[in-house]
Amino acid sequence: MKDVFVKLGTDFLSTIVFLALYLATGNVVLATCVAIAGAVIQLIYARFKGQQLGFMTYASLALVIVLGGATLLTDDPRFVLAKPSIAHFAIGAIMLKRGWMLRYVPPLVAETIPEYVTLAGYAWAVLMLALGAGTIAVALTGDMRLWAIYVSVVAIGAKVAAFAVQYVAFRLLVTSRIRAARHGAAIGLGH
Repeated sequence: MKDVFVKLGTDFLSTIVFLALYLATGNVVLATCVAIAGAVIQLIYARFKGQQLGFMTYASLALVIVLGGATLLTDDPRFVLAKPSIAHFAIGAIMLKRGWMLRYVPPLVAETIPEYVTLAGYAWAVLMLALGAGTIAVALTGDMRLWAIYVSVVAIGAKVAAFAVQYVAFRLLVTSRIRAARHGAAIGLGH
């Protein structure tokens, strides 16, 4: 789990740098230039260390350069603020694939309640698409504080809450199915 957060932090480091610098200085040009430079340095450092970079890292770098360039040309931070929505939309689209989540749950869960795991995968896709739309809506306001609250509290909180609900639901469903199977087997032995 720690590795997942490190990868996410790495993928969104330039956005985090942009936000922190912009909130500290109020200077969109400075924040954007530093974010772009940071993304390029991050890429060079990873290549120098011989680290394999994933698609999301390259996509993040491209988005920082394109959206950062648009921000610099227009002096409008909303382009950079929209960046996380693209990741949400891409991940949401991937999550629309039937059964994608089955490989990420313990075998007992995948074998016992595969239909619920598939349903949960679709629910995650809807959540990601909704969070992406929300990010764009908040970015369009241009309110940096509102955007920071949305991205750091609402978006993360929604994912944590969804994970907690899923965990409890899967646990209850698996337990219920196992008990029902044992009960059915006991009845079958009794006859």
